Amino acid sequence: MKSTSTKTKWIFAVGQLGWSILAGIISNILVNFYLPDTTGNGVITFVTSATFIGLTVIGLITAAGRIVDAVTDPMIANMSDRCRHRLGKRIPFMRYSSVPFAAVTVLIFCCPVRGESVINIIWLSVTLIVFYIAMTAYCTPYNALIPVLGANQKDRMDISTYISLTYIVGTGLAFSGKMVWEAVYNATGWDYYLCARLTLSVMALVALVCMLLPAMLIKEKEYDNSEPVQENAFSSLKKTFKNKQFRIFVLSDVIYWIGITIFNTGFIFYVENLLKLKDAYMILFVFMTFITFVCYVPVNLLFRKFGKKKLLVVGFFLFALAFLVSAFAGKVTVIPNLAYGFIICVLVGVPLAILGVIPQAIVADIAESDCVETGENHDAMFYAARTFAFKLGQSVAMIIFTSLAVVGQYTDSMGNIQNTGTGYRISLVVALVLCVVAAAIILLYDEKKVIGIIERSHEKIDKK
Repeated sequence: MKSTSTKTKWIFAVGQLGWSILAGIISNILVNFYLPDTTGNGVITFVTSATFIGLTVIGLITAAGRIVDAVTDPMIANMSDRCRHRLGKRIPFMRYSSVPFAAVTVLIFCCPVRGESVINIIWLSVTLIVFYIAMTAYCTPYNALIPVLGANQKDRMDISTYISLTYIVGTGLAFSGKMVWEAVYNATGWDYYLCARLTLSVMALVALVCMLLPAMLIKEKEYDNSEPVQENAFSSLKKTFKNKQFRIFVLSDVIYWIGITIFNTGFIFYVENLLKLKDAYMILFVFMTFITFVCYVPVNLLFRKFGKKKLLVVGFFLFALAFLVSAFAGKVTVIPNLAYGFIICVLVGVPLAILGVIPQAIVADIAESDCVETGENHDAMFYAARTFAFKLGQSVAMIIFTSLAVVGQYTDSMGNIQNTGTGYRISLVVALVLCVVAAAIILLYDEKKVIGIIERSHEKIDKK
């Protein structure tokens, strides 16, 4: 088959830039938009912050959306694996899902009622479910192209590095959304939420263009002529979980995703509430992104010497250290809060680079080794199975964070919501414990066995 050029790898990576903008808008802005920790100056709440058996409405909605999303993952993956379209098994899904994916991202923030309302709860529930289905329809086939375009370990790691770079840029752009619309609001005096929706609309349009580029420019058939599978989604999913190494990896991955989702969702709250740096969260995020960028190349080089597994373990423990330091944010008076924020960003930025590159490459390794052993190609299903698992983890994370976030919340004498930050600190401790557990589990992964199967297969092909 055709080898993958550097140009094609970057075109492919631009697709990740697009969908990461949309995913970042939801993961970094949604909770803060619907359930801010303070009100006033144009900021209101759209859903109640009241809890039911310790769970918030926003937490239940986002978790339910993720669960629906997780259930649709194997279904769409199986549809992609079985697809007989003239353009290939992945590209058609990417083309047709891009527009609804971008459009519904904006609609999520266009709730009908200005203020707390049951109608807003229904609106958020429906649009969020549609969002996750659209995201799955694009991302699952997209990820399944990684082992297709990455025919060897070098190409695979290159692609994983490139998409990690575009992912962090996309997430950074999404994270800047709040800062941008607040700047527009302060400069123009327009309605606060009109500024928000206009900003998000522009970002979604940029994301749409990025997602369409690989869908339009990459000719999948030139890289993959494998036959579509015949079995149904349940049977295909069952076969992926029969792979012991995949089960170990997924269990570690899902636990890690609970921890990192807690941190990602709470980052704005940690900066604004614990460090009292309301106007500095974007500066800190940009700096953290820079640190991650700087570390991508070393990660790509280090894996060749130490392997993926060892780097993954190091990444988990670095995250644990970062969360421990974050839990004491605002309490270490000998260090200025801004400097403390930069320290946290360095501690988080390094493992973000590791966890941004390595897991995707590991899934590609497992998928290829499984194909060698079974003679069946289930690339999309392996990625769907992975996302099925970690999205369930993200659902749990949203419930945990939103439930803990209201610990220490109260209404002041002016009727505005305030928060002591106690729940935020507890959430960081929970994230710390989860990363340690994830590290312990991934130690059971037999990387040598997986790579050995792949190398022996390549040797046989070369001899022929």
